[in-house]
Amino acid sequence: MDHNELHPSIARPLLTVWAAAVLVGAGACGAGQTPAVTPDRAPASSTSVGSSAPGPSVPSASPSVGTTEAPVPVESNPPGDIPDNLAFVAYTNKPGSYSFTHPEGWARTVSGTHVVFTDKLNGVSVDSAKAAAAPTTSSARTTDVPRLQGSVPAFQLRNISHVSLPGGQGVRIVFRRNSDPDQVTGKVYRDEVEEYLLYRAGRLVRMDLYGPVGADNVDAYRTMSRSVAIR
Repeated sequence: MDHNELHPSIARPLLTVWAAAVLVGAGACGAGQTPAVTPDRAPASSTSVGSSAPGPSVPSASPSVGTTEAPVPVESNPPGDIPDNLAFVAYTNKPGSYSFTHPEGWARTVSGTHVVFTDKLNGVSVDSAKAAAAPTTSSARTTDVPRLQGSVPAFQLRNISHVSLPGGQGVRIVFRRNSDPDQVTGKVYRDEVEEYLLYRAGRLVRMDLYGPVGADNVDAYRTMSRSVAIR
């Protein structure tokens, strides 16, 4: 992508094309309407980010496309907790005009405005693009959800909310999906993804934080999402 459009999928993290409308504006915790949450049982599709204002499309966090897959069972004793004592280090993406902190030691894959950091079953994927307006819960529901439904394996929407973080206003979309098969064991896990769409000064940053359903990653996710800075 041309560094103003988001790069197609990279590495294992879920990257599906960000749908056209650039939505970044209020965050993910309750701006306006909150969509119904359906139980995790039947196969669903994937999620995506969208906005009412036209703009470039951006890849979203999702593994290989496969909307007809059935959800794999949630682990009763989920692996993948991110240790609370991990050190966090800063990362800056100049082409994408953003920066954030991530756990030290995680493997990195970069392609233009898009970067992915992974460690075992956990990961964070970040990309950015120019945007005409901030996303809203309404635009996420009408544009992003349909996009993700058509690209994320066994997608299931959990929540959409408005968020206001130090880095900008935006939307937070929480959804579940089937992960890509583990490269060593071939096992597929049921992931939960927190997708943040943050907008500031004509730029939209999408951050996808993911790991197995039930893993205790709350503190690490909070640290990363609150560290985003858009320049």
